Amino acid sequence: MMKKRDFLKKTLAGFGGIVALPVVGSDSKKSQGNSDNEVCETSPKETRGPFPNKTPAELMRANIVADRQGVALLVNLKIQSQGNPCEALAGAHVDIWHCDAEGYYSEYGAHRLQEKDFRQVSFLRGRQTTNANGEVSFISIFPGWYPGRAPHIHVDILQGEKIILSTQIAFPKESTNAVYASRGYKGEEDTPNDKDGVFRNSLAGNMADYVVGNLSDGFTLSKVITVG
Repeated sequence: MMKKRDFLKKTLAGFGGIVALPVVGSDSKKSQGNSDNEVCETSPKETRGPFPNKTPAELMRANIVADRQGVALLVNLKIQSQGNPCEALAGAHVDIWHCDAEGYYSEYGAHRLQEKDFRQVSFLRGRQTTNANGEVSFISIFPGWYPGRAPHIHVDILQGEKIILSTQIAFPKESTNAVYASRGYKGEEDTPNDKDGVFRNSLAGNMADYVVGNLSDGFTLSKVITVG
């Protein structure tokens, strides 16, 4: 763990601002495991739009912060298969993307959904390949929000270049309350989880397994995602 913390500390050191070191701590909620008696429920299928990755094969990186500033977030994902109950899915590509602290996406702009133009830059987007345990991690910042949506992270799971699941991860209110009251964010989101159109019928499956941490040390998000 110390080696991992040292790596994160060195990686984040150059970003300054309010980017901090994420906490790699114990669960505040029991995450999904791989017990023999567990029934694996497929994670919800959700829209990729309106700002999906354009060239994900070029984004093979664990550190997706780029020049963005915000509260540090370590994203730990475990991908498993429903077909082989709760068996880790090794060698799969995992793409993630989300908005910055102000609610803007890279690779898009100059249109009705996002007037600010970030078409020539690529931040807060990345791809990793799952290890033998189905795990990937990304170094990022806590996403902000934009009108009409609750805070979220987009995830694509691919075998080869075929998308086998597109889903989204929601955040517990306790963590968004803390982060959005801090410097660099624009206050409380206008759309809570239970009013979000995407999460309306699937919030339990979208919710992060846990988010732990604090503003000074950063946060760690963990989520098990199950593909059919």
